[in-house]
This record gives sequence, structure tokens and C-alpha cells, in this order.
Amino acid sequence: MINILAAIDFSEISSTVIDQAAAIAKSFSSKLWLIHVAAPEPDFVGYGTGPQTERDWRAQTLREEHRYLQDKALELEKAGIKVTPLLVQGATVETILNEAAKLKAEMIVIGSHSRSALYKTLVGSVSEGIVRQASCPVLIVPTRIKN
Repeated sequence: MINILAAIDFSEISSTVIDQAAAIAKSFSSKLWLIHVAAPEPDFVGYGTGPQTERDWRAQTLREEHRYLQDKALELEKAGIKVTPLLVQGATVETILNEAAKLKAEMIVIGSHSRSALYKTLVGSVSEGIVRQASCPVLIVPTRIKN
């Protein structure tokens, strides 16, 4: 394997997803792409850019997400893993799949939150969307994994 894309959402499972992807990357001397898909810019009523407080909050959130990715990448590099962090805005499933195609990823590693059937019916599941549409193997890390 050459390229592995690990998608995280900063939830409690993200560190496990990173650990699993890093272990695979290290085993195969692969390049690891660590991606977080940030929410797209909110649509504001009218043509204005929205209140300044909303823009400030959004900018701060993106800075914190970027810093987290950079810190994780540094940790992984110290462990001998070649890694590139990515923070991309967009629709989650489509953005992950587009980035995987662009990077020629040979595996996608993603977590599963074990949501209820009702939630999946109404909202959908990112991991399910990735599995259904990916053109490469997908490793789904369950919420509760035994180490």
C-alpha cells in the first residue's frame, strides 16, 4: 500500500481511528493522509456574510481543528510515519471520496458511531456512505474496539 486516508471527526473514536490507520501505515511503510471534513460555510439569510460573532466563532473553530490535526501529524511523524494532515470543508461523504480519489488512496480508515436504525434512516451514516461508494477498501473502526 502506498496511500492510506484516515478520516476523523474529533469524536471519542478519532484517536482509535488514528491509531489503527497509523499501525497499518507503519506496517506497510505507507503514506498516511489524516483528513477532517469541516462543516461547509453556513448559508446566511440574504446576501450578507452573517454576524461578526458567527464569523469569529467559525474562524476559531477552524483554527482549533487545524491545530489538532497538525499536533496529531507531528506525533505520528515522531513515530516514523509519513503523514500529511488535511482540513477540508464540504459535505462529508463526498469530500472524503473526492480526496481519496485525488490522493489515489488505496484504503480509507473511518470510525463508526453505532447509531440507531432510526438515526441512520433519517440522517444517514458517513461510514455507510463511504462503504457504498468507495472505489478502494474501507476499514471501519467500531466505537468499542478492544486493544
